[in-house]
Amino acid sequence: MSAYVIGVDVGGTFTDVFAWDEAAGRVTTTKVPSTRGDQSKGFIEGIGQLVPAFGDIRTIVHGTTVGTNALLERKGARTGIVTTQGFRDVLEMRRRDRPTTWGLRGAYTPVVDRRDRREVAERVLADGTVLERVSPDAVKTEAQALREAGCEALCVFFVNGYANAANERIAVEAVRSVWPNAYVTAATEILPEIREFERLSTATLNAYLQPVVSSYLDRLESGLDTQGFGGQVLIVQSNGGVMSVDSAKRTPVRTALSGPAAGVIAAQAIAQAAGVENIVTCDMGGTSFDVSLVAGGTPALAPQTAIDFGLVVRSPMIEITTIGAGGGSIATVDASGLLRVGPESAGSDPGPVCYGLGNDRPTVTDANLVLGRINPDRPIGGKLDRLDIDAARAAITRDVAEPLGIAVEAAAEAILTLANAKMAGAIRLVSIEKGHDPARFSAMPFGGGGALHTGALVKDVGLRSALVPRFPGVTSALGCVVADMRHDRVQTVNRLLAEIDAPALGAEMAQAADETEALVSASGTSFDRIDRAFEFDMLYLGQTHTVAVPVAMGDGLTTGAIQAAFDTAYRAAFGRLLDGIPVRVMNYRVTVIGRRPAFDMGLFAPEGGVTAAEARTGTRQVWAEGAWYEAGIFDRLSLATGERVAGPAILEQPDTTIFVDPGLTAEVDRFGNLVIERTS
Repeated sequence: MSAYVIGVDVGGTFTDVFAWDEAAGRVTTTKVPSTRGDQSKGFIEGIGQLVPAFGDIRTIVHGTTVGTNALLERKGARTGIVTTQGFRDVLEMRRRDRPTTWGLRGAYTPVVDRRDRREVAERVLADGTVLERVSPDAVKTEAQALREAGCEALCVFFVNGYANAANERIAVEAVRSVWPNAYVTAATEILPEIREFERLSTATLNAYLQPVVSSYLDRLESGLDTQGFGGQVLIVQSNGGVMSVDSAKRTPVRTALSGPAAGVIAAQAIAQAAGVENIVTCDMGGTSFDVSLVAGGTPALAPQTAIDFGLVVRSPMIEITTIGAGGGSIATVDASGLLRVGPESAGSDPGPVCYGLGNDRPTVTDANLVLGRINPDRPIGGKLDRLDIDAARAAITRDVAEPLGIAVEAAAEAILTLANAKMAGAIRLVSIEKGHDPARFSAMPFGGGGALHTGALVKDVGLRSALVPRFPGVTSALGCVVADMRHDRVQTVNRLLAEIDAPALGAEMAQAADETEALVSASGTSFDRIDRAFEFDMLYLGQTHTVAVPVAMGDGLTTGAIQAAFDTAYRAAFGRLLDGIPVRVMNYRVTVIGRRPAFDMGLFAPEGGVTAAEARTGTRQVWAEGAWYEAGIFDRLSLATGERVAGPAILEQPDTTIFVDPGLTAEVDRFGNLVIERTS
């Protein structure tokens, strides 16, 4: 009997599904159009194409964009805030930054109107002393007023709650006694960490997303139940781990970068199996290009991110840089005669001109089609029977070629050159500007469009090579399958190291780890093992920015061990220590990871396969580097291990198209990946 593990990544254009039949040791994939009104419909349709019966599925792991889209489109629930008297405008004041760094103006509208931000008298000092106890009746009065005004969710935030959550607990209990649903968020339960704006922003966005994400997950579970599914659903977090559906409903803000994070986790696993430690992930979809760095086999983690200007989420997450350079990015010539590509995008609806669904402005996908890199008779995803190359050519001629006074091929190539330059800039941002030499890194392109551009990026940035996964178009869905369960916890300490009782602090951290591990264990998921990691945020007295200091708990914690760990971390970051200056411990962090059974990347190894000559299905004229080339076309999935294809060449498969530029060669490795390198 089959026992499937299913990974599902819902994007703006396609829903990608990856099915692992554990009993048979077999994998299958598919892409179906995303159902914009209710993502759960496309979700269930895609799974139905790969499994004989939903009852055969043991686990479904889901990377979702529901929360991300709600934030970007400002379509969360109407939310109220109950806060400390005098602090109702923290959410609007932010850090007094601007949308455009050098701009004199910049509008910002918080997700909660000022009328829905209410104050109550309470005061906790920074050392945790309760100076004024909050009145439950006052809290109930404000909560009832917000409820009557139409608020669906509510956030309780008191300014020094991180130091002592007593008043927040009283207030939350009072709110829940009058609130009609479960959408009540306590800021200290989401982020018990110093810095009021980041804590309030994260907690408010959590409340803002709760009704949206919870209703989606309820519909999804209901639809799966109707299909006879009786297994477990897990949700990918922004930190690359997974959590239960109940946890996702309580803390939906932790799904803010769910889908892109899954892609990075898959890329890490693929590269590790292939023996490649340093990669730059290049996830290109219909609207955006997401870049992340995996150095030494470890993804880069960031303590916080801004989903959009002013929408700050402080929670450990994989560091991902996003730019508007997707397949649907629109090309225009502005009033000054300059060509621009993006950030405006045709997305999936109506999509590129060649889709024939109503858009008449040329896109990156249209340029790839006109230059022969995409087969008009083999569009990916099953959404269309054929791509309209004549319409794409006409749109590029009208909007780009004629205004610039150049041929349509040169115009299409200019669109790709500009798009590639933007992508190359993003890669330099995460590599060179972080002190990494691109020549030591391989690009890993995935998403529907990434493999069309990877050769140009290898050349432009000076990357070592490219490693194209077996199924680039569904890599994020694979990431859902291979991701471990992970929960992070943070608590502010804010004391000089010399004043800390290290054994007592160690006991507190161990207890926090026990509580977090109980949460992991309660998920009902089977693990090979459960790992714990401990870390401090530390700095010298007088500094603002902290360094991450990993510590080994061992038989206990000592002041000397903490100091030694700080010295090691600080010297690694800055090259020297500041002798004679006291050290402060700002926060401690606890991470518990439930290691799920390992996925065997050997399942991607080509079974048999044929020679490159036998896999060749024809030729096509392709424009590259200012000239037409006769490019060979190959069935990528039929190539045997060790087979080599010299560029210019096009490798086709159901979920993507790979373009091997002139001067590059692609070779199939033992896991079915394509290694693209400069021709010797």
